[in-house]
This record gives sequence, structure tokens and C-alpha cells, in this order.
Amino acid sequence: MNSEEPIVDRIQENAQKELITFFEKNADRVFYVGQVEVLFEDKYFHWVTNRALKYFEGLGLINTETRPLIGGSSMKLLWHHGYRYYKREATKVLQLVKEYSEANIGAAIGIHGEAMVLEGFARCQFVMHGKETRQYQNKEWNETEHDLDFIFEKDGVGYGIEVKNKLAYMDKEEFAIKIRMCKTLGIKPLFAVRMLPKCWIKEIWEQGGFALILKYQLYPPYLKTLAKRIRRELDLPVDTPRALLEGTMKRVLKWHQKCVNIEQNSQKKGEKQ
Repeated sequence: MNSEEPIVDRIQENAQKELITFFEKNADRVFYVGQVEVLFEDKYFHWVTNRALKYFEGLGLINTETRPLIGGSSMKLLWHHGYRYYKREATKVLQLVKEYSEANIGAAIGIHGEAMVLEGFARCQFVMHGKETRQYQNKEWNETEHDLDFIFEKDGVGYGIEVKNKLAYMDKEEFAIKIRMCKTLGIKPLFAVRMLPKCWIKEIWEQGGFALILKYQLYPPYLKTLAKRIRRELDLPVDTPRALLEGTMKRVLKWHQKCVNIEQNSQKKGEKQ
């Protein structure tokens, strides 16, 4: 038996205990899968919560219903098995999710996240060397059609920036590709995201990169009313700041200085040899 299996089992059991208590306390509410994953992400990876939900669905302790969304996608609604008159609440949740899932809203949120990151790095005097690019200096990524949202440079250190302004984790395969891209281009990976699993953050760190965890999905100011409804009705972490906080960029600058020091020490060792 793998030595990690008992630990995994214990984590899954803890998640199941907390989730069933959660549904019992909220027996008159309807949720959706991604929402519950986010609500419990401080303690459990999204996939752990997802497995626990499927477990309870199999036992009949929570009821589910899949509803279509715009563009051919769908969402699975969840509620306590004792909630008989769930349909009005389910429709309310569905309509709100449909509203913020519209293509123009999603595009605006994505563009806004990139704009805020661009402004934050420019404010701290990082120089942009490319946007939606796969090239840096004399190197180019050709393995896939992917590109990086930005490439910035400061004090001779290059950074490949990937921005994901969404509630769910980014795609694991894309995550791995972006790290390989940065390695090929000779730059450090930096992920500016709402949230990532701790094991992915550790992987970024091991590759000499940095995870800028924002915790909130950032909505444009003109969508402030919608963001308030999402926070109030779904308890989801969305906000409408006009710029990245000074403390957020201080984290980047502190890490950048460490990178500069490492580069300088490496150069000094090379000169001595």
C-alpha cells in the first residue's frame, strides 16, 4: 500500500464530514458544484470536494439536477435530499449563473484581469517585452500553439506572466505547458490567478517561479452591481477594485528582489571561477 493512501483517505473523510454538515445547515438552499468547490477551497482541493459531492450523490444524501447554460455547457445543481420545494431556488441560482456566464461578461472579466496585471507591473517599473507572445530575445516556443499573456523584464530578469481571472483552477495541462514555455524561453514563470492548489504553487516555486494568488475574481467597476449580487447570493469571492493593491505588488517586488540577488550571486561565482 502506498504510504500516502491513509493520509488521502483521511482528508477525503474529513471533507465528507464537513460537507454533510454544510448541507444539513443549508438544507433550504441550492448550490452548484463549482460554487461548493470554491467555498471549501481553503481546506480542500477542488477535486477532493468534487469526489465528496459525488459520494453523497451516490448515497442519495444530496439531490442533483443538470441544467444547460449558454453555449452548450451545463451546470450541476445540488441540494439537501430533504429540500422538497427546491425549484424556485434552483431557478434563481441558474439565472444568476447564466447572467455572469454570458460570453460578453466572461470576456470583459478576462480582459479586465489582464489590464489590472499590466497596470500593476507597469506601476512597479517592469518593462513589457511582449503580449500574447511565445518569443523572448532569440528564443521561441514551438512545441504547441500556446503563448504567454505577457513577458516582463526588470533589472535584467525576465518573467513569463499568465493571468487567469476566473473562479475555477486553470487547466492542469495548460499549467504544465506554461511552465515548460518559460523554461524554454529562459524566463521565470509567474501565475497571477485567483487561486491554485498548494501542490501547484509548490511546483511553480520549484521551477523558480511565483504564484501571485489574488483570492478574488476581479470584475470591472461597471459590473459592480452584478459582483455584489454574486457575493450576496452565492457567497463567492468576487470584487471590483480599480487596481491591484499596493500590498499585492509588494509581494511581487519582494520576490523579484530575491531573483535579482540570486542572479547577482550567480554572476559573482562565475567571475571568481
